[in-house]
Amino acid sequence: MADIRGTYDDLFTAVPNTLAGLLDEGDAGASVAVFVDGESVVDVWGGFADADRTTPWQQDTITNVWSVTKTMTALCALVLADRGDLDPTAPVARYWPEFATAGKDKVLVRHLLAHTAGLPDWDGPIEELYDWPAATARLAASAPQWDPGSAAGYHSLTQGFLVGEVVRRVTGRSLGEFFAEEVAGPLAADFHIGLPAAHDHRVALAVPPSPHDGDYTASAPGRSASPATGTAVRVRDGNSTAWRRAQIPAASGFGNARSVALVQSVMACGGTARGVRLLSQPGCDRARQEQFSGEDRRLGMPVRYGLGYGLFGNTFGWGGWGGSLVMIDPEARMAAAYVTNQMREPADDNRGLELVMAAYDGLKGLRA
Repeated sequence: MADIRGTYDDLFTAVPNTLAGLLDEGDAGASVAVFVDGESVVDVWGGFADADRTTPWQQDTITNVWSVTKTMTALCALVLADRGDLDPTAPVARYWPEFATAGKDKVLVRHLLAHTAGLPDWDGPIEELYDWPAATARLAASAPQWDPGSAAGYHSLTQGFLVGEVVRRVTGRSLGEFFAEEVAGPLAADFHIGLPAAHDHRVALAVPPSPHDGDYTASAPGRSASPATGTAVRVRDGNSTAWRRAQIPAASGFGNARSVALVQSVMACGGTARGVRLLSQPGCDRARQEQFSGEDRRLGMPVRYGLGYGLFGNTFGWGGWGGSLVMIDPEARMAAAYVTNQMREPADDNRGLELVMAAYDGLKGLRA
């Protein structure tokens, strides 16, 4: 059995055992964390940080969590909404006047958070993702593909620039700066949007699923998705230095399961974790206000979107390309996160859900 390191409550033994099984099946490396009532009950890791399996995954190893980053960006917007600085029902143009062109004057902030704004595809060059003014100017000049709010299509790359520019206009700070100063800093969470070079040695690069190489690109999990017309991101792009340095708030966050679960445990615990209050209970509840329910035009599958999070029954959260996942259960006051560098094909990947179910096994004992 794979060697699993870290700490966990004895009631949650199923979590490290499940992680060991995944590593035994051939995964490179990963970390898993579970927080209950804002405190860690599972913090484990194992495997390797590199495709050649020469560098063990360490306690401080971090990796690109891809779209799990969206939950961090959403949290920033929710914090501002809770403070009264951002109105989710207001037109985006109230904060970003240049946005009100090409039929986007009726796009609301909540449409950005719920993937219903009609701007799902990134049609610029990859290099422009690393240039914030150029990326946001391109989106401000774009026309929506449908009547905003009438349909959903996963804004895989564009959502971060759209929400991030609103945050920048409201606060005068970039999304990465706001997140570092207002969220990660107070919580002492090791999560970064725009990774400084000093952390490069800790990064586990993404490992594409066999038999693919660095040219592997994302595919929609459903069968009836409308084809994206935008530029495809490859694994080699996400593994580049330029990607790490850039702020791509929909997809370029770097952290581990510990930091992801710690930050999102705020949403599980009424706005407070480890004595740090980031927002109120009503501010947390806002995330679960349903904005859309139906088939996503890009994912080709039924979805429910709240404000920045996917809704799944009484829980909410989101996953990232390749397998990383965070799930939040406010009733159980639990946040569970799985972060891995080992990508799998979306249709064949249930690893995150397996680990979340293992966490619920422990929760039953904890609440007994």
